[in-house]
Amino acid sequence: MRSEPHLTPRAANFRPLSPADFLVRAVEAHGGRTAVIWRERRWTYRGFAGIAARLSAWLTGEGIGQGDVVSFMCVNRPEMLAAHYAVPAIGAVLNSINTRLDADTVAYILGHCESRVLVADASCAVVARDAGRRAGVRVVLLADAGADDAETLDLLTDDGEAQNFAVTGVTDEWQPLCINYTSGTTGRPKGAVYHHRGAYLNALGNVTALGFTRHSVYLWTLPMFHCNGWCHTWAVTAAGGVHVCLDKVEPGLIFRAIEAEGVTHFACAPVVLYMLLYHPDRALRRPDRRVLVGTGGAAPTATLIEQLDALGIDIVHLYGLTESYGPATLCTLSDALEDAPAGDKAAFLARQGVSHATANRVRVVDAEGTDVAADGTSMGEIVLAGNTLMAGYYRDAAATESAFAGGWFHTGDLAVRHADGAIELKDRSKDIIISGGENISSLEVESVLHRHPAVLLAAVVAAADPKWGEVPCAFLELKPDAQVDPDELRLFCRERLAGFKVPRRFVFGELPKTATGKIQKFVLRDRAAAS
Repeated sequence: MRSEPHLTPRAANFRPLSPADFLVRAVEAHGGRTAVIWRERRWTYRGFAGIAARLSAWLTGEGIGQGDVVSFMCVNRPEMLAAHYAVPAIGAVLNSINTRLDADTVAYILGHCESRVLVADASCAVVARDAGRRAGVRVVLLADAGADDAETLDLLTDDGEAQNFAVTGVTDEWQPLCINYTSGTTGRPKGAVYHHRGAYLNALGNVTALGFTRHSVYLWTLPMFHCNGWCHTWAVTAAGGVHVCLDKVEPGLIFRAIEAEGVTHFACAPVVLYMLLYHPDRALRRPDRRVLVGTGGAAPTATLIEQLDALGIDIVHLYGLTESYGPATLCTLSDALEDAPAGDKAAFLARQGVSHATANRVRVVDAEGTDVAADGTSMGEIVLAGNTLMAGYYRDAAATESAFAGGWFHTGDLAVRHADGAIELKDRSKDIIISGGENISSLEVESVLHRHPAVLLAAVVAAADPKWGEVPCAFLELKPDAQVDPDELRLFCRERLAGFKVPRRFVFGELPKTATGKIQKFVLRDRAAAS
């Protein structure tokens, strides 16, 4: 068909995609429906839109507009959720900062992204003020309802003036929506820039993949600063569900919220799930009311699946990165496995599955860029392409070009592909242990250790060895009141692994974790090297 001028986009048939529009639609469709629950308070979608409108108005009054960066450093509270609408609605760029970072790193982020203002809550006030002073960035603290401190920002008190939330600053769906900084485990963190189009599509993909509906009640155990809560900040609103905000990840609070609010979904790192298993408040749980949890990282073990099933919690195993707006693939149990033994379920859910409807194309390729055989054993790098990838790293053209070399985004993660098309992550490229010329997957060794009844969490890293080059070193966090000695663990592993894969050293103690519950292997590598 030939191209004709009258067939090009026009105002009546084209509007830039933006997830901020989900809130506009929610108010129109069900403004009186409960949208947000926090502590003892509740807001309808109309009331929540009022919070977002007040924030947009305040930002505009401060001279912030198109392309300006606005930083937020807060726990999962309504203002943090509202920022995901209010900031992009006026064309500004949201920078959500990890609440566990030190002042030096926060100051670096503020300076690097050229932030205009940092909004923080009381829990982050000390670090925020220190970082703001170092970076020369103004810091404004949030106030709870009723506060009248002139130096704080109160968005939760309705002043009686009607303010309609509107999206006015989105002129191009490719314009920056937010900038999220990577963990920075190998140097200064990099700023991954998300565009409106990608966030819109990924949010809708999450709606379909996790089954969000207007009856969904989503508990915020995943930090909103982490990949914008995997885009669930927008997805739950798109579905017309309820956001249940949680100040901190504490098992008692989680169990009480699930029962009190009828929670249907939440998301978290595996460590949070293990915390739930051994907490006395699990007695509050009614297993007949099923809850779906999205989790990524260590593959769920048979023990975890069995005990979560007894608590009425079902698992979806996810995989993704900061650069892919959070999860890009997911693995859910097939109907045939619903009543299967826990061991069979665990073997299936160890895989990261396939991409969801709006996510990226996924390949597993060898060093020459050729797809590996779909035999479940040939290993290669996971590469991605599609609309739900970052635009690039802010002020880092070289890293961006390297990441997108050859027309694909290189994750640095190693996987196999199964005959049914599902991928299974085997290791991060930097976590592969090369011992005497043999490759050892740390994830494989960790999976075995997680089967031991005394082990709560396991992390395996490489330790230098004069003979073999590298050998596995296991760091273990035991279950409450559990005891086990290295010889027992060594024998346990030898019965389930090839001899060269068995850890040579076992170190016991609490494992270092990120704010999202991921184990900080770079810290463990340093410990292994120092001992």
